[in-house]
Amino acid sequence: FPLPVLIFEMDTTQESYLDLFPVDAVVYLTPDSENVLEDIDANKVYILGGLVDESIHKKLTLQRAQEQAVQTARLPIREYMVKSTSSRNYHSETLAINQVFDVLSTYYKTRSWPAALKAGVSAGKGYVLPDTVK
Repeated sequence: FPLPVLIFEMDTTQESYLDLFPVDAVVYLTPDSENVLEDIDANKVYILGGLVDESIHKKLTLQRAQEQAVQTARLPIREYMVKSTSSRNYHSETLAINQVFDVLSTYYKTRSWPAALKAGVSAGKGYVLPDTVK
């Protein structure tokens, strides 16, 4: 059967996502969450890059979500990928907004986390799929 057609609508506003959506519909994606994103729920609103900064502040997004009583989740990088043995890599699960978007949109189309993670997690992050380890 045919794959679903993805249509993304984008709008900008000064309003908070908490003013636009019910708190129980919001999932804040943060690499510091203990909750693993296992599937995408079409009834949820996923916050990508809710805080944009020039440097990475550990647990800042998790803290923000907890303060707002918003659900959190992280991409299943540790569950599907392994650390590369290359000494050039520093093993980071923190991705740019476009990388997270690529992962989520590929997962939505394929329903395959390995395919999705391969599409969005660059080798420079220090993680690879197990079948690519030499």
